[in-house]
Amino acid sequence: MPRPRTRTDDAEARFLARYRPEQYPRPAVTVDIVVFTIVDCDLKALLVRRAEHPFKEKWALPGGFVRMDESLDDAAARVLADKTGVRKVFLEQLYTFGAPKRDPRTRVVTVAYYALVDRARLADAREGTTVAALSVPWEGETGGPVDALLDDRALALAFDHADILGMAVKRVRGKLDYTPIGFQLLPESFTLSALQRVHETILGRPLNKDSFRRKMLASGQLEATGEQQQAVDHRPAELYRFARRSAAARQKSRR
Repeated sequence: MPRPRTRTDDAEARFLARYRPEQYPRPAVTVDIVVFTIVDCDLKALLVRRAEHPFKEKWALPGGFVRMDESLDDAAARVLADKTGVRKVFLEQLYTFGAPKRDPRTRVVTVAYYALVDRARLADAREGTTVAALSVPWEGETGGPVDALLDDRALALAFDHADILGMAVKRVRGKLDYTPIGFQLLPESFTLSALQRVHETILGRPLNKDSFRRKMLASGQLEATGEQQQAVDHRPAELYRFARRSAAARQKSRR
């Protein structure tokens, strides 16, 4: 049964009928997406070359304006697919960047997202994209801008995208120890050595092999596949996969 209207409802309806949003200056809203991958033990990010001004011909993160009829999450997925051809990856909201002059066109606030993707998922990224190596000039979770390199040359990125990259690296480093995000950079089955290289690449420092293996095997995040590496010129290592179990199930397995 419909709820009867009240005086408050009628007053709000009259207010909305008279409301004129054009009287109030407001910023445009965009989304920018950091897509991380690892190639040959280098942390890299997917970039696109801008086809128009501002920053024409400069490299930038995939980004675009949010439509009036879509959510931020939907906008991020659409923009990533439109600009790069990459689809169906898990995107997580990172941070909102809103410095008044970050975009020379107008007042633009951007909501940044990030994803971690196995290199094979980027093999079909469309023309006009590249995967650039990242040079992180700070340790741990210090934070700050991050350089993107092509042929060992630092790129002058568009907008404030060096800062967005830096925030994304900081976030991933911070989450690596307590969430299973590192598995997103690996194929379905992998060795413990490959998993350790992912952690070392993201953190930018070496890890003790024995301590890392003990920690990961005790975490409840791994399960053995019962298979080993094939066609290798050394003793084949055991293969594992990410155990997609709930936190409660993992806690129970440790008792």
